[in-house]
Amino acid sequence: MNADLARERSNATFDPEVITALLDGGKEKTARRRQLEALIARDPTGVFSNDDNAYLHRKDRHVRALAKFVRLVEICRSHDIGSEPGADGEITQSADFPTLMAAVADDIPTALHWVMFTPNIRSLCDDEQQAEWLPLCRDWKMIGCYAQTELGHGSNIRALETTATFLPESKGGDKGGSWIINSPTLTSSKFWPGTLGRTANHAMVIAQLIDGGGKHRGIHNFLVPLRSMDDHTLLPGVITGDIGPKIGLNNYDNGFARFDNVKIPRRNMAMRFAKVDEQGKYTKSSMSDATSKISYITMMLVRAFIVNEAGKNLAQACTVSIRYSAVRRQGFDESNKRETQILDYRQQQHRLLPHLAESYCFFFTGKKLLDHLFSIENRIVSGSDDVLKTEVADLHASSSALKSFTTTVAADGIEDCRKACGGHGFLQASGLPELACTYLQNPTVEGDNQMLPQQVVKVLLKLVTAVQSGDADAIGQYRRCDSRYLIPSMKSILSGDNAEECRATNEETMMDLATLLAAYRHRTARLLIGVAAQIQEAVSEGAAMQKAWNDALIQMARVSRAHAMYLLLENFATSLDDERQSKPGSQLSPNEIEVMTDLARLFGLYWLEREIGDFLEDGYLSSEQSGWVRSGVLKMLDTIRPNAVALVDARDFSDFRLKSALGRYDGNVYPEIMKTAKKDPLNQTEPGPGYEEHLKRLIVGGVGEYTGTQSRL
Repeated sequence: MNADLARERSNATFDPEVITALLDGGKEKTARRRQLEALIARDPTGVFSNDDNAYLHRKDRHVRALAKFVRLVEICRSHDIGSEPGADGEITQSADFPTLMAAVADDIPTALHWVMFTPNIRSLCDDEQQAEWLPLCRDWKMIGCYAQTELGHGSNIRALETTATFLPESKGGDKGGSWIINSPTLTSSKFWPGTLGRTANHAMVIAQLIDGGGKHRGIHNFLVPLRSMDDHTLLPGVITGDIGPKIGLNNYDNGFARFDNVKIPRRNMAMRFAKVDEQGKYTKSSMSDATSKISYITMMLVRAFIVNEAGKNLAQACTVSIRYSAVRRQGFDESNKRETQILDYRQQQHRLLPHLAESYCFFFTGKKLLDHLFSIENRIVSGSDDVLKTEVADLHASSSALKSFTTTVAADGIEDCRKACGGHGFLQASGLPELACTYLQNPTVEGDNQMLPQQVVKVLLKLVTAVQSGDADAIGQYRRCDSRYLIPSMKSILSGDNAEECRATNEETMMDLATLLAAYRHRTARLLIGVAAQIQEAVSEGAAMQKAWNDALIQMARVSRAHAMYLLLENFATSLDDERQSKPGSQLSPNEIEVMTDLARLFGLYWLEREIGDFLEDGYLSSEQSGWVRSGVLKMLDTIRPNAVALVDARDFSDFRLKSALGRYDGNVYPEIMKTAKKDPLNQTEPGPGYEEHLKRLIVGGVGEYTGTQSRL
């Protein structure tokens, strides 16, 4: 064990195991997670080893990743994972499955099968279709993907070009009628769907439905066979392939697909909410209010999981960079004899410790967001009629704002952590380049981060209208909404009678969480009212609504960020209050609560300092108070520094999962760096590759010798 790391751990003021149990949901779940991780790390086949990943061609990594998943399925079956009540033999429905996938610590090409394909069957297909297809998915005979994005169209799904045209039996269709799936243009080619290129044998294709009367009915889902389930050969009319190397996720076969008048059965259209009969007549089922809300919540759950994962990915980067910063020494101390740990440099603390605070902050919000969504879903399923559309829409705004902010911060933060490791952070062996590049998809998937703020503001503007009207019933609909926190500040700002201002009287009160929350609340309310006023003014002056909206997009992004920051800090603070009051489920002792509170304060102060202009702009903060914010950040860096290593230890990432020479638990960084260097294929022969064919000609053969000036005449 590295002596510096050992000393850091002995100096901690809390027990990391207690926080580990909190993160896992209890000591029993921590024990179960470690048991499952051991199944993977100690598997006798050795197939899960990631030691050679950096040296493999992407084709070899893809094949290795497939081997890992097949072995994982074997392990699940042999340990009855998926046999639990409610899972019905489906391993991906087991509570253990996400833990096992995280334990593999590699990207698996089949992932879109359970992330997008089977959920679509469950939510959009009728009972008969589910009864036919889900058992095939459960047994891994049918492996699917979700094929929406096209070469020329992404989030604008109404503009998708792939067509599904009804063909009756009388005109050459199969018995009961068929669909002809076609890619009419180059830009209609499906492009980017994960698992599509080489792995999937079926795709849930999103296409424009043209019914038996030739009428366009908009986009619908169609289950399209791609490859034979016997020998995996492409079926007639289908062309698929991998789209080529990407920045990250190169184990995945993100693919392209073209369909040349591919005929599929009529019943391969997802028919839970719309149907086409044997004559091609289209009917749309009347979707109940409850069903509409459930479909909405299903979409939001994906974003909630992304928020939750943002904290985990950022925490991995923090673990590597903070441990390495405790081991790495550079520059001499006052004695001029001993080098200084780089974690003791204020600049390094300012680079890393706010990201540590963010990683914990994201955890508490991810948990609360998921709990809220599951709670609403259960209320709807149980037949409760008290779930208002306002509440569901508000949660959509929250999940959109949080997804946009957390994934941006996590992507930037992982790269900050890599840079903070200096030259060694540039090594693949650090684990950080792959982590950074793999994570980079998240600001784009499930709603581009630059587009989501529009959805956030569209919802929040309705609250502005309600408050402006003074309608008590309209305002009352927000009693269970996240955005209800805005109402007091909005009333104050709109009245103009009671201008809000920060009430901090010194540095100590400036660092109080209640003071920080009040500042974030005021900022969000002011910016939101500003957007509403900007749009109203532009329209009143004759601008088209579309132009007024477009001109306000930059301000909308600021509102969305502000809303996300308030929710993050509030969820952190209220979670700590619950622990402090020993509410049911609380697990932390005063020592752990204190260090968590320090992280919450740092998060609030750090982002307030970064965006200080928003708080000074209308005089909410004074210049003196802004100085207290800056000094408060420095004070929190001093406070958190002794616990930094223990706080990353509490995340309990094994060396197997981190895949980092710099982030090893034992701190033996330099031997591991040399070990990985010596393993490189370039170092396996003497002389090195290319010597005989090329370099020898230069050094020995004399092709570069200067023989004097020769006349060109």
